[in-house]
Amino acid sequence: RTQAEMAHTCRGTINLSTAHIDTEDSCNIVLSNGGRTYHLKANSEVERQRWVTALELAKAKAIRMRNNQSDDSGDEEPASQSDRAELPGALQSLSSKLEDLSTCNELIAKHGAALQRSLSELESLKLPPESGDKIKAVNERATLFRITSNAMINACRDFLDLAETQSRKWQRALQCEREQRIRLEETIEQLAKQHNSLERACRGAPGLASTTDSTSTAKAGSTQSAKGEASDEDEETEYFDAMEDAPAFITVTADPKHHRRSGSNLSGASEGHAEEWNLEDNVFESSNQSSYNESTCKDLLPKKRRRTRIPDKPNYSLNLWSIMKNCIGKELSKIPMPVNFNEPLSMLQRLTEDLEYHELLDKAVKCESSTEQMCFVAAFSVSSYSTTVHRIAKPFNPLLGETYELDRLEEFGFRSLCEQVSHHPPAAAHHVYSKRGWTLWQEITIASKFRGKYLSIMPLGAIHLEFHSSGNHYVWRKVTSTVHNIIVGKLWIDQSGEIEIVNHKSKDKCQLKFTPYSYFSRDVPRKVTGVVSDADGKAHYVMSGTWDEKMECSKIVHSSHGSTSTEGKQKTVYQTLSPKVLWKKYPLPENAENMYFFSDLALTLNEPEERVAPTDSRLRPDQRLMESGRWDEANVEKQRLEEKQRAVRRRREAEAVEALEEGKDYEGYIPLWFERRVDAVTGELICVYKGGYWEAKEKQDWSLCPNIF
Repeated sequence: RTQAEMAHTCRGTINLSTAHIDTEDSCNIVLSNGGRTYHLKANSEVERQRWVTALELAKAKAIRMRNNQSDDSGDEEPASQSDRAELPGALQSLSSKLEDLSTCNELIAKHGAALQRSLSELESLKLPPESGDKIKAVNERATLFRITSNAMINACRDFLDLAETQSRKWQRALQCEREQRIRLEETIEQLAKQHNSLERACRGAPGLASTTDSTSTAKAGSTQSAKGEASDEDEETEYFDAMEDAPAFITVTADPKHHRRSGSNLSGASEGHAEEWNLEDNVFESSNQSSYNESTCKDLLPKKRRRTRIPDKPNYSLNLWSIMKNCIGKELSKIPMPVNFNEPLSMLQRLTEDLEYHELLDKAVKCESSTEQMCFVAAFSVSSYSTTVHRIAKPFNPLLGETYELDRLEEFGFRSLCEQVSHHPPAAAHHVYSKRGWTLWQEITIASKFRGKYLSIMPLGAIHLEFHSSGNHYVWRKVTSTVHNIIVGKLWIDQSGEIEIVNHKSKDKCQLKFTPYSYFSRDVPRKVTGVVSDADGKAHYVMSGTWDEKMECSKIVHSSHGSTSTEGKQKTVYQTLSPKVLWKKYPLPENAENMYFFSDLALTLNEPEERVAPTDSRLRPDQRLMESGRWDEANVEKQRLEEKQRAVRRRREAEAVEALEEGKDYEGYIPLWFERRVDAVTGELICVYKGGYWEAKEKQDWSLCPNIF
């Protein structure tokens, strides 16, 4: 297609000349171009290869057509007024210079001819033989000079012809770029104005829904708003084959009163006793009852009184496009961003926020069965995403050596410590000890890319959880988070991917799937499903729910192989008992929309505390200024801290170069409270807590801490 045709194509069109063709597995093909992605599926590996070959050939043909069109002299896209004036002006200047050269050539030819005549006359005179030879040599040199000047003029004419030939190609390329830039700027400006006017209209509307109404309609509203947002995504849409997201299993609820064990089960079917699901002292029963009243029970516990609100977020206007347009394709951690895009918490504090539903792990300690315990661990892994549904602001990037402690040993039985152990790439180490019987540790590296209309955040690194009494050691990794509508529209966040939780002692597994949002899907948004199975692959529990609301667990009493789907895969049918709620999200505090949508725990994370390390995130000045609503001062302080960190990094690099020149080893930055070891379970190099922090806090000996603020 030509540029003009591509400007009027229908929704969903992909330009093959700039598309990326990739294969996921033996049958899947991913075709992407910018923010638009097609997920195609073939019936077999042979058919997939035929499609890939055909697409590659079509891509090569599209590239050739684009190159041929760029070489043509057709006027498919008219030039703007500025181009019409600029390029002919350049050609006119070249022509003028060529005329000057022609005039010089004529003068040279005229004077050269006169010089040759004078030399010829000198030759006819009776002069000594030596003078005649010299005159003849000068005559030859004058002839060569005239020939050279003629050659120069001819070369200049050729250059002018070439410039005229290429002028239309330059003109069309320049015009295309300028039109795209102007069209994008006009669109962004228009949509931003509409967005601002709608926000003002919403704030001034008298008939807004009350808090109780919004709570009762939250689920329906989130579904409608998500679809409304996705419908505006003309340039960033992900298309899947019709059956691509079909579940791998089907769940049927059984009546425990009529359920009986059968001796004629299929091979590989799993069964369970229905009566086991209804025991009064069952851990699931207590979880189902307490998940609704947890916040009330927490209020009854004797604990230190902590703050329940922070200053309201100021309403500052900002030209987002002027900042973002030069950041496309760059690593997010390397982009200088004002605090307007942040929330007054650091990444270390956001990492600590995963512990909001720590009571799930306290209940998991009481489980006698490893598969039951796996259900609570799975619910805990999902609960860490519940705070992200409205939290679209970026946390502060921690400075190298920055720490954050959360000591809740007396209140909830655990204490947590985080440290920024690397700056490029950014990596944070986290260690949590609970006197109620579990320890959690992780090292997370955040990889993020800004793609123009959405931001992808990929946490790298494994999370480890060990229960003291049983020795069960669980390992899992986080899924990808995507923030949509970065430039224009209402920001919204989605989680997608799969989590595999493995108990490395019993070999139990849980496969959780976070279904990405799709405008054409009939499923509830933010859906999470999974199956808990033992070391032999026998399924015991089905997990279901949403990552922003709740997770349920259903005990499998019978499983069988169902009919073959249209994809050629045989689905498993699980007959389960009624689900039990393992986890349910706490309601947000009052006025949360004006406090960055912080939860009750998040409101306390940056609360000033005494006796913390001088590197603690609570003492970071730019973050504190932002929380107080003094954003201009926070921006100045943020730039000062970042420049100070750059100076320290440059000094370390100079020391490394000096050590290399002297043939010495340079260790680089060494974490304060963590050390790198090879993990015995995963075989990966990971930062683990080496001890000493809480002892230093007890003695108030912070001599190891650097001055980073």
